[in-house]
Amino acid sequence: MGSASVEIVDYLRVARRRLWVLVAVPVVATGAAAAIVLLAPQQYVGTAYVAAPALVGGSAAQQYTGTQAANQFVASFAAAATSPRVVEQVAGDTGVRPATLRDGIAVEQVGASSQLELTFTTPNRSTVVPVLESTTRRALTFLFSSQVAIATQQVEAARADVTAATTAISEWERENRVSQPDKIYQATLNEMATLRQQQLSMQAVGNGRGASAAAAAIAAGQKRLDEIGPKLPDYQALLAQRDAATSALARAREALQGANAQLQAADPAQATSISAAAPVSRIRGLVGTALPVGAAGLLVAVVLVALLELLSRQRTTPAPAAAATPADAPAAEPESGPARPATGRVAGGPLRSVPLGKSEGPAVPGARRPIADDDTVTLPAIGSTGPIPPGRRGPNR
Repeated sequence: MGSASVEIVDYLRVARRRLWVLVAVPVVATGAAAAIVLLAPQQYVGTAYVAAPALVGGSAAQQYTGTQAANQFVASFAAAATSPRVVEQVAGDTGVRPATLRDGIAVEQVGASSQLELTFTTPNRSTVVPVLESTTRRALTFLFSSQVAIATQQVEAARADVTAATTAISEWERENRVSQPDKIYQATLNEMATLRQQQLSMQAVGNGRGASAAAAAIAAGQKRLDEIGPKLPDYQALLAQRDAATSALARAREALQGANAQLQAADPAQATSISAAAPVSRIRGLVGTALPVGAAGLLVAVVLVALLELLSRQRTTPAPAAAATPADAPAAEPESGPARPATGRVAGGPLRSVPLGKSEGPAVPGARRPIADDDTVTLPAIGSTGPIPPGRRGPNR
């Protein structure tokens, strides 16, 4: 607990000593960011709301269906609004540079619906509404006119297949000198069945002449069947091709009709609404820019203070001296002049130095001499801390 308190105190002392760094760096960073925001040209923003529920969901023939239809539509519109083709078209319509369009256009989905907001921010107020109008029109046309073009191509291809199949049938009939052989073959079969019934009836009543005429007609019909029968499979194949082409043409026309309906639903005059240009609030931009920059400046200041303190401690810390070992220590030699203070352990007490003064007169046995301030006596070190034996006591004890 004590070490933690010391560390906190140390941190506070360092922070107080480097307080100017902790204050100056965030203030300078925040001031620079605020100056950039305040000195920048006034920005203007406009919003275009795109709401076309008929473009999303519905039948499977539509372009955007399923559970992710709304998200797919918004993502496709955002990609189309910033695509090179649409940007170049809008730049040609409004005279705004493509780079300015890419930087200022933003698309955002409204909740989880298929509605979206297209915003454009620029310092030129007069170009906001024209850019929004051109962008929404070009983007919607880019998304749905392509479906119309594809459906139109499919209709043309199916119509060409129908024409080719019809031409092949006509050429076959001209080469074989028969028209609609399948119907002729079926009619001949029905006629022969009727003639056989008549022949049997005539034979039953004894009308031999009528039975003979029916037999001749039956023979002529059989001859006609024998002529048409071998050619009929080729003709039926041509008919199948024409029927398939006709069905494909009907489906292509239905798809084209749906694509045209979607294109009409994507009419910008009905699906979009555009607000007037308004100035962008500088306070919002200032708060959104200065606060993060100030926080980053404070973090940089803390790191800078830590680095400065580390460098300061490295410069002031002395190099550790090598300690002498007992083997390397030289033996004590007597020195001339006044004795230096020495330490020794008195029984039961710590090591101490006892200064002794010089005597003013001759020494008297058994008497104490006065002690001067500049005189010292070195007491011998006593190895034992126990009581001194009686035989070893001094005369004063």
